[in-house]
Amino acid sequence: MRKALIIGIDNYPKSPLYGCVRDAIEMSNVLEKHSDGSPNFAVKLLTDPNDKLTKGTIKKAIDDLFKGDADVALLYFSGHGFINSLGGFLVTPDYSAYDEGISMDEILSYANNSSCKDKIVILDCCHSGAFGSPKLNNSVAQLGDGLSVLTACRSEEVAIERGGQGIFTSLLLDALQGGAADLRGHITPGSLYAYVDEALGAWDQRPIFKTNVSRFTSIRRITPKIPLETLRKITEYFDTPESEHKLTPEYEFTEKSAVDEKVKIFKDLQKFASVGLVVPVDEEHMYFAAMNNKSCRLTALGFQYWRLVSENKL
Repeated sequence: MRKALIIGIDNYPKSPLYGCVRDAIEMSNVLEKHSDGSPNFAVKLLTDPNDKLTKGTIKKAIDDLFKGDADVALLYFSGHGFINSLGGFLVTPDYSAYDEGISMDEILSYANNSSCKDKIVILDCCHSGAFGSPKLNNSVAQLGDGLSVLTACRSEEVAIERGGQGIFTSLLLDALQGGAADLRGHITPGSLYAYVDEALGAWDQRPIFKTNVSRFTSIRRITPKIPLETLRKITEYFDTPESEHKLTPEYEFTEKSAVDEKVKIFKDLQKFASVGLVVPVDEEHMYFAAMNNKSCRLTALGFQYWRLVSENKL
């Protein structure tokens, strides 16, 4: 069982926002299903003003999210963030002086005490990097087992909206729709961070990633760039990670000497080359390697997938 609580708040009385509800709705839509339409997360979406959100209703929803023993419990929040000498807060619509909202430390406690196998917290708000670094004790890191945290910015930074959408969430959505997927089609918290971190410049807000996990957690699956049944043939085409696959003009379908079986293999090898698993030897392109009787070999990434296949992990 996988469940997600998605919260988006625009309707702040004195400082309204304009893209958080949209961000939450789009995040909900992309997380509900994998790219092939199969179910992913059971999503509870909370937005204002329809849901009449208050500090109490939001806190209860977060508490409920981390109850039980779900395989994955994911919290996403888009709205205002606040920080003071006591730590960071998710600002709620009914905020007031000295009661700005829900303490990030309290949410951390809910997550750390949860029996859910994996917990993921994604915050798109100002000062969100304060999550996981409590102010009220001397511990440097407080993430419990199975908890990953991805935030839009450092604790001292603001999160930017642009074009009616948070920059951070806009990049996350691109990543979840395939930009952060590995060759098997899996998207993880780590690959999400890598995608966002690479996209933001040195002078932009800087995302923060904190994790304490010992297992692979996939947030979403997309259709792999190469079908898995094709990818598994990598050990057929290369007996060892160091071996080379000899090519000849018989592999190229435009040649009179082309052999159907070799043409099929060459198409697979070209797919491998297109995603960085294989490179031609002493030629710039696979076509010329075949035409000039050269060969191709595995890259370091190719070796990784060769090993996964050989160990029956793929």
